[in-house]
Amino acid sequence: MTDGRHRVALVTSSFHPHVGGVEEHVRQVALALRAQGHDVVVWTVDRGEHLGVQTVDGVLVRYLPTPLPTMSPRGAARFARAAPSAWRAWRHALHTDHPDLLHVHCFGPNGVYAAALARTTRTPLVVSGHGETFMDPAAFADAMLLRRGLRVALRRAAAVTGVSEVVLADLRERFGLVGGSVVPNGVPEAPPLSPLGAERPTSTPVIAAVGRLERVKGFDLLIDALPLVRDHLPGARLRLGGSGSEQAALVAQVERLGQGGAVTLLGSLAPEQVAAEMAAADVVVVPSRREAFGIVLLEAWRSGTALIAPNYDGPADLVRDGVDGLLVDPTDGPALAAAIVRVLTDPGLASRLSVAGLVAVQRYSWPNVASAYEVLYREQPPARRPWWRSPSR
Repeated sequence: MTDGRHRVALVTSSFHPHVGGVEEHVRQVALALRAQGHDVVVWTVDRGEHLGVQTVDGVLVRYLPTPLPTMSPRGAARFARAAPSAWRAWRHALHTDHPDLLHVHCFGPNGVYAAALARTTRTPLVVSGHGETFMDPAAFADAMLLRRGLRVALRRAAAVTGVSEVVLADLRERFGLVGGSVVPNGVPEAPPLSPLGAERPTSTPVIAAVGRLERVKGFDLLIDALPLVRDHLPGARLRLGGSGSEQAALVAQVERLGQGGAVTLLGSLAPEQVAAEMAAADVVVVPSRREAFGIVLLEAWRSGTALIAPNYDGPADLVRDGVDGLLVDPTDGPALAAAIVRVLTDPGLASRLSVAGLVAVQRYSWPNVASAYEVLYREQPPARRPWWRSPSR
């Protein structure tokens, strides 16, 4: 640390070229911290793509191996062969990049290695939860080392944050966290709009939904509710943006329900396309089964379009029901359909939700998020590595 400036390694479970909420959070925080004068590197998990070292948006990114042992003899043998070189790669990253602190985002194998490195080199550790413990429960249920590693990291970390209170509550209840603070997601200023396809007639009610096409995101629940919406509004259309493992199943579901003419799957969208789709819609629906926070909520507010979100998890802490959005249980198909119809048939309500959302989103800029982390960084003492482990400068 020099003159209040830190050199931070953001250690994330996933990053470019993969897309998602964690990837976007880390990317935006890296850019904002750099703009505030800090040196930033990103260390992420090598998923077997062997991407090595790259520069993404002007930020150095290292893709590091993170083998973990499994219960099978063969898996244990593979780990024994791979672990020494993986550990050398992590130590090389530390000795080359000289971070003042390690900041883990979305604890996984990345967190296990970062926590071990922090302990052995006396480098301050910050851990930020993004809902990984309940958004991907199978990963933690099947991996004792991950569960134990997270408990140890939370106990030894200099600071722990979560993107919402529900994230911190889960870490406290199941992993022994004491304390912790909320540092939420953010959203950039609206990009120039870049709509897909022909302009839609204003008389056609348009429902927009965006996200990874995975079961946890609940798009099947929204598609199930669509026929009930169209019973009241036959012209209603759903435009769904994103890609993922559930895409084929969603296409089959649409055809099975006879909704092929009412649903458009847009595929992966660039940020400006997401903004355009939301701005052109009459309502944005977030039907997630579980949701730690959801950047898509902020994107909907930013677009000036009325929002419908789950009445549980992070959205319930963020959205004020009936003020800047409607909260509903998306697993209750008739209730979800009724909420959509209510917004689509009540222009006054839609307008009030839209205006309140535009006001609410002003609190969630990425510079504000980075500044919250910066406060935590300033509270940490400099790394105190033993002389025999100190990287040469």
